[in-house]
Amino acid sequence: MDEKTISSKLIYDGEVIKMKVDTVKLTNGIITTREIINHNGSVAIVALDNDKVSLLMVRQYRKAVEEAILEVPSGTLELDEDPLDCAYRELEEETGYIAKHMEKIGSIMISPGFLNEKTDIYFAKDLTFSNINLDEDEILLVEKYSIKEILELINREIVTDAMTIAAMHYAIQKGKISI
Repeated sequence: MDEKTISSKLIYDGEVIKMKVDTVKLTNGIITTREIINHNGSVAIVALDNDKVSLLMVRQYRKAVEEAILEVPSGTLELDEDPLDCAYRELEEETGYIAKHMEKIGSIMISPGFLNEKTDIYFAKDLTFSNINLDEDEILLVEKYSIKEILELINREIVTDAMTIAAMHYAIQKGKISI
Protein backbone atom coordinates (compact mmCIF):
# COMPACT_ATOMS: atom_id res chain seq x y z
CA MET A 1 0.00 0.00 0.00
CA ASP A 2 1.58 3.28 -1.09
CA GLU A 3 0.96 6.56 -2.85
CA LYS A 4 2.94 7.60 -5.91
CA THR A 5 3.98 11.26 -5.85
CA ILE A 6 3.13 12.94 -9.15
CA SER A 7 4.29 16.43 -8.17
CA SER A 8 5.37 18.35 -5.10
CA LYS A 9 5.15 22.08 -4.42
CA LEU A 10 6.96 23.79 -1.53
CA ILE A 11 4.60 26.41 -0.11
CA TYR A 12 6.45 27.42 3.07
CA ASP A 13 10.15 27.25 3.97
CA GLY A 14 10.63 28.24 7.61
CA GLU A 15 13.34 27.87 10.22
CA VAL A 16 11.68 24.92 11.96
CA ILE A 17 9.33 23.45 9.34
CA LYS A 18 8.77 23.26 5.63
CA MET A 19 5.31 22.71 4.19
CA LYS A 20 4.57 21.20 0.82
CA VAL A 21 1.55 20.03 -1.13
CA ASP A 22 2.05 16.75 -2.95
CA THR A 23 -0.21 15.54 -5.73
CA VAL A 24 -0.40 11.76 -5.37
CA LYS A 25 -1.91 8.79 -7.14
CA LEU A 26 -3.51 6.23 -4.85
CA THR A 27 -3.38 2.49 -5.49
CA ASN A 28 -7.03 2.64 -6.62
CA GLY A 29 -6.11 5.18 -9.32
CA ILE A 30 -7.59 8.24 -7.60
CA ILE A 31 -5.46 11.41 -7.79
CA THR A 32 -5.55 13.67 -4.74
CA THR A 33 -3.37 16.04 -2.73
CA ARG A 34 -1.55 15.72 0.58
CA GLU A 35 -0.45 18.67 2.71
CA ILE A 36 2.78 17.67 4.42
CA ILE A 37 4.89 19.35 7.07
CA ASN A 38 8.58 18.39 7.07
CA HIS A 39 10.41 18.61 10.39
CA ASN A 40 14.00 17.65 11.31
CA GLY A 41 12.79 15.52 14.19
CA SER A 42 12.98 15.93 17.93
CA VAL A 43 13.94 14.36 21.22
CA ALA A 44 12.15 14.04 24.54
CA ILE A 45 13.97 13.19 27.76
CA VAL A 46 12.74 11.44 30.91
CA ALA A 47 15.30 12.81 33.38
CA LEU A 48 15.43 10.98 36.71
CA ASP A 49 16.62 13.19 39.55
CA ASN A 50 19.35 11.80 41.77
CA ASP A 51 16.76 11.20 44.51
CA LYS A 52 15.49 8.38 42.21
CA VAL A 53 11.84 9.36 42.75
CA SER A 54 11.53 12.72 40.99
CA LEU A 55 11.65 13.70 37.35
CA LEU A 56 12.70 17.02 35.87
CA MET A 57 9.87 18.70 34.01
CA VAL A 58 9.63 22.02 32.21
CA ARG A 59 6.71 24.40 32.08
CA GLN A 60 6.63 26.66 29.06
CA TYR A 61 4.16 28.67 27.07
CA ARG A 62 3.23 27.04 23.78
CA LYS A 63 1.81 29.61 21.39
CA ALA A 64 0.11 27.02 19.17
CA VAL A 65 -2.22 26.08 22.04
CA GLU A 66 -2.10 29.47 23.83
CA GLU A 67 -1.20 27.82 27.13
CA ALA A 68 1.71 27.14 29.47
CA ILE A 69 2.08 23.38 29.57
CA LEU A 70 4.05 20.95 31.70
CA GLU A 71 6.20 18.54 29.70
CA VAL A 72 9.40 16.53 29.77
CA PRO A 73 12.46 18.38 28.46
CA SER A 74 12.44 18.20 24.68
CA GLY A 75 13.72 19.92 21.59
CA THR A 76 14.26 19.95 17.86
CA LEU A 77 17.20 18.37 16.09
CA GLU A 78 19.55 20.74 14.32
CA LEU A 79 20.16 19.83 10.66
CA ASP A 80 22.16 16.55 10.55
CA GLU A 81 22.45 16.44 14.37
CA ASP A 82 22.67 13.04 16.05
CA PRO A 83 19.58 12.51 18.23
CA LEU A 84 21.68 11.41 21.23
CA ASP A 85 23.76 14.59 20.99
CA CYS A 86 20.54 16.58 20.75
CA ALA A 87 19.17 14.89 23.88
CA TYR A 88 22.27 15.81 25.89
CA ARG A 89 22.18 19.37 24.53
CA GLU A 90 18.46 19.93 25.13
CA LEU A 91 18.57 18.53 28.67
CA GLU A 92 21.37 20.91 29.61
CA GLU A 93 19.90 23.92 27.76
CA GLU A 94 16.43 23.55 29.25
CA THR A 95 17.17 22.29 32.77
CA GLY A 96 20.82 23.09 33.45
CA TYR A 97 21.55 19.42 34.15
CA ILE A 98 24.16 17.24 32.48
CA ALA A 99 23.44 13.50 32.40
CA LYS A 100 26.21 11.00 32.92
CA HIS A 101 23.93 8.32 31.45
CA MET A 102 21.54 8.79 28.50
CA GLU A 103 19.78 5.88 26.79
CA LYS A 104 17.25 5.76 23.96
CA ILE A 105 14.12 3.99 25.13
CA GLY A 106 11.69 4.51 22.26
CA SER A 107 10.50 6.50 19.26
CA ILE A 108 7.17 7.96 18.23
CA MET A 109 5.69 9.75 15.24
CA ILE A 110 3.71 12.74 16.46
CA SER A 111 1.05 12.99 13.74
CA PRO A 112 2.02 10.97 10.63
CA GLY A 113 -1.11 11.94 8.69
CA PHE A 114 0.51 15.25 7.76
CA LEU A 115 3.78 15.57 9.73
CA ASN A 116 6.98 13.56 9.21
CA GLU A 117 8.42 14.44 12.65
CA LYS A 118 9.95 11.50 14.50
CA THR A 119 10.67 11.91 18.20
CA ASP A 120 13.32 9.77 19.87
CA ILE A 121 12.72 9.32 23.59
CA TYR A 122 15.64 9.10 26.00
CA PHE A 123 16.09 8.20 29.65
CA ALA A 124 18.66 10.26 31.56
CA LYS A 125 20.10 9.63 35.00
CA ASP A 126 23.14 10.46 37.15
CA LEU A 127 22.54 14.18 36.76
CA THR A 128 24.88 17.03 37.66
CA PHE A 129 23.71 20.63 37.72
CA SER A 130 25.71 22.88 35.45
CA ASN A 131 23.97 26.01 34.19
CA ILE A 132 20.69 26.72 32.43
CA ASN A 133 21.48 27.95 28.93
CA LEU A 134 18.13 28.68 27.31
CA ASP A 135 17.81 29.78 23.73
CA GLU A 136 17.11 33.52 23.68
CA ASP A 137 13.52 32.90 22.55
CA GLU A 138 12.77 30.37 25.32
CA ILE A 139 11.24 31.19 28.68
CA LEU A 140 10.53 28.20 30.88
CA LEU A 141 10.46 26.96 34.45
CA VAL A 142 12.16 23.78 35.63
CA GLU A 143 10.05 21.84 38.10
CA LYS A 144 10.47 18.50 39.86
CA TYR A 145 7.60 16.07 40.28
CA SER A 146 7.41 12.58 41.67
CA ILE A 147 6.65 9.88 39.13
CA LYS A 148 3.33 9.28 40.86
CA GLU A 149 2.42 12.99 40.62
CA ILE A 150 3.17 13.10 36.89
CA LEU A 151 1.04 10.03 36.25
CA GLU A 152 -1.79 11.57 38.26
CA LEU A 153 -1.51 14.79 36.21
CA ILE A 154 -1.68 12.72 33.02
CA ASN A 155 -4.74 10.82 34.26
CA ARG A 156 -6.44 14.10 35.23
CA GLU A 157 -5.65 15.46 31.73
CA ILE A 158 -3.60 18.32 33.15
CA VAL A 159 -0.53 16.98 31.35
CA THR A 160 -1.71 16.36 27.78
CA ASP A 161 1.52 16.67 25.79
CA ALA A 162 1.82 13.54 23.63
CA MET A 163 5.61 13.38 23.91
CA THR A 164 5.41 13.45 27.70
CA ILE A 165 2.74 10.77 27.84
CA ALA A 166 4.66 8.51 25.43
CA ALA A 167 7.92 9.17 27.27
CA MET A 168 6.38 8.14 30.59
CA HIS A 169 4.92 5.02 28.98
CA TYR A 170 8.29 3.95 27.57
CA ALA A 171 10.15 4.71 30.81
CA ILE A 172 7.73 2.56 32.81
CA GLN A 173 7.50 -0.25 30.25
CA LYS A 174 11.30 -0.43 29.88
CA GLY A 175 11.71 -0.58 33.66
CA LYS A 176 13.60 2.73 33.90
CA ILE A 177 11.15 4.17 36.43
CA SER A 178 8.59 2.51 38.65
CA ILE A 179 5.33 3.66 40.13
